[in-house]
Amino acid sequence: MLTKAFIPYKGYYSSPFARWQGTMANEHAVVLGAGTSKRWFAGKGWDPKMFDYVFLGMTVGQPQWFYGAPWAAALMGAEATPGVTMSHACATSTVCAYQAGMCVETGLHESVYVLTADRCSNGPHTVWPNPNGPGGEVIHENWNMDNFNRDPWAGQAMIRTAENVAREAGITREECDAATLRKYEQYREGLDDGRAFQKRYMFPAEVRVSRKKTVMVEEDEGVTPTTAEGLARLKPVVPDGVVTFGCQTHPADGNAGLVVTTRDKARELSDDAGVEIQLISYGYARAPKAFMPAAVSGAVKMALSNAGIKIDDVKAVKTHNPFIVNDLNLAKEVGLQVDRINNYGSSLIFGHPQGPTGARLIIEGIEEVAMEGGGYLLFGGCSAGDSAASLVLKIG
Repeated sequence: MLTKAFIPYKGYYSSPFARWQGTMANEHAVVLGAGTSKRWFAGKGWDPKMFDYVFLGMTVGQPQWFYGAPWAAALMGAEATPGVTMSHACATSTVCAYQAGMCVETGLHESVYVLTADRCSNGPHTVWPNPNGPGGEVIHENWNMDNFNRDPWAGQAMIRTAENVAREAGITREECDAATLRKYEQYREGLDDGRAFQKRYMFPAEVRVSRKKTVMVEEDEGVTPTTAEGLARLKPVVPDGVVTFGCQTHPADGNAGLVVTTRDKARELSDDAGVEIQLISYGYARAPKAFMPAAVSGAVKMALSNAGIKIDDVKAVKTHNPFIVNDLNLAKEVGLQVDRINNYGSSLIFGHPQGPTGARLIIEGIEEVAMEGGGYLLFGGCSAGDSAASLVLKIG
């Protein structure tokens, strides 16, 4: 259990997410993320030099990302601040936030900035020499598609892990379609009143589209309108399966940032010192081979146990749900109504840039709980390698 790590109220932002090959497709993820953070700092009147460490969380390589966190820190205006780059697939944000919390908890650092950024668009293709191959044929990898389509340990595509869990848990096609439609409705609720909820945390990204022209991306791009009739018409991706293209997420581009610091510094930086956000606990788990969505319940149970609370004590639940099976299985495992999960939005609907996905969901959860007058926030999400990570935060 953590006792000393806090997030200032409004000490976070997420850019909109853009479906891959959209407006952000040609923008360098580190440069865009650092630039967005720098503009956000300026709007808050913050000097980025106040941060004594930076975590850069990302999963899809970009040109010269070898320089990682120190480069991002310098681009943000914190030229003397060191840092480290972390990659844990879809759990990257969760682990970065936890590690930042541990830095504060142990007194190693006072104020840590977590920048998470990814661009799934135009992902890298890696080539390795293979002198023993026929004719010296190289070994090659498409960072996104090859890894979506095959886990090197489990030997199966990610979609298969969802089908494996659905089969074992008895999850039906009808349940998947109904829950997916509800997730879309929940996302749409975040757009009510001129996107009032999203505007509580979303910060526009300035994207360069040519040498002389930039555009401001102010809202999510590429969300697919969803209806019961449309879902029913779709065929399962895997023959005899239950998951269609409508019941899984899409790759996307975007970035998000948050500050983790001491209680006193959080009060100083907060937009409302009366709203306190504390990192409470972390949980992790690994499911059997090729059962990735099942890992979430184990991570969630550990985080709840470490926090000393039960699921009924939680005010809001947010998850990274690349497949609707994730939420249906979690609901069954912890005794939760699936409609309680992911109010106002989820990665199933707004997309999946990997690195920043969890950060946006945690930020949305903070805002939801703050609107409800405070309480516990539970976040959990799966990750490549049949693993998962979870956080509990207290807002009040």
